[in-house]
Amino acid sequence: MSSDPQHPYSPAVVACGLVFVSGSLPLREDGTVVGGERAALDAAMDTARRRMATVGARLEDVVKLTYFVTDMALRDVANQQFLDLWPEPRPARTVVGVSELPYGSVVEIDAVVKAP
Repeated sequence: MSSDPQHPYSPAVVACGLVFVSGSLPLREDGTVVGGERAALDAAMDTARRRMATVGARLEDVVKLTYFVTDMALRDVANQQFLDLWPEPRPARTVVGVSELPYGSVVEIDAVVKAP
């Protein structure tokens, strides 16, 4: 996943022993947005997971996660996803309410991960 003129950033950057994963949207391979609360959260996490994999990192290596959501009611769904994906001790996490996200997405996830 390399950057392009519409997306002029690196999907994942390794620095100082960490991987910084760019905001990941709930997009299918064809670029269409995945709808539905949990489906959108899972698709965004899958995008983040694929970005981590480009530098050899995995979900198990996540130390900090940020959810950007267009409706704070998604916090409960994000909590369940978080519980489903990580055992104790879980990564640090923030949920931020925003007015809008690219492509009309309801969620965007970025992460800080231990470098492999």
